[in-house]
Amino acid sequence: MSVKLRLGLPKGSLQESTFQLFKRAGFNISVRSRSYYPSIDDPEIEVVLMRAQEIPRYVNEGVLDAGLSGLDWILENEADVVEVADLAYSKQTTNPIRVVMAVAENSGIKTVKDLEGKRIATELVRLTRSYLAKNGVTASVEFSYGATEVKVPQLVDAIVDITETGSSLRANKLVVIDTILVSTTRLHANHKAWADPFKKEKLQNLAVLLLGALRADSKVGLKMNLPKDKLDDILAILPAMKHPTVSQLINSDWLALEVVLDEKQVRDLIPALRRGGAQDIIEYPLNKVIP
Repeated sequence: MSVKLRLGLPKGSLQESTFQLFKRAGFNISVRSRSYYPSIDDPEIEVVLMRAQEIPRYVNEGVLDAGLSGLDWILENEADVVEVADLAYSKQTTNPIRVVMAVAENSGIKTVKDLEGKRIATELVRLTRSYLAKNGVTASVEFSYGATEVKVPQLVDAIVDITETGSSLRANKLVVIDTILVSTTRLHANHKAWADPFKKEKLQNLAVLLLGALRADSKVGLKMNLPKDKLDDILAILPAMKHPTVSQLINSDWLALEVVLDEKQVRDLIPALRRGGAQDIIEYPLNKVIP
């Protein structure tokens, strides 16, 4: 029986963005609607879908060799795991998520100290209790099974919740009084798997490809041709700290130039490059950027 890396991937809100990230990294994952065991086009990997909240616990206990879950859930599970890679993506953006303490707009609660003796609802019970203890505050912390934002102020005085954009908090007339943790998705492994040469190399290779796909997010390549005497003008137009590849066109006084840029810069750069003498400008997407 061949050895496989058993990898836990998050089911639910992170699932689609995770599958897209793996696709850009070169892995195709497909799953039937009710299946928890997707197929992946790598015979050395076995994928298990489960809630991100549970993945670090199963990795820590050795049920999974490795998994993708947020730092918040690794800390909440008090999981003793090896961090393989910090993958800065979430369900909507490539920005970190925040674990925040939030209260009703008109509650009069301004700081964590004002929560002494109050009631707090959260999915992150251990993380919340640890935060309160560090601040010398005694409060009742209860587990929330969902819809946490709507419990303030009728049922609880405050919540600790995960936010990516803050829109849900604002919609429920809540304000953030403190950020407890800034969290990103982590590829993490248990110590036994990390000590296995095959699984360690497999994880390291996976990390290189996933990080390369993330670096390519919001970046594009530009190719163009230009006369030799326009090179300095074109280099002056390109953003500082960029090092384009410049090559000589055969039997010509023209050069070919290629550079990788942030996609948001290109809209303004292309007309400027055209005015500066560049021709045959080609913009193309990137799948991976490996430094």
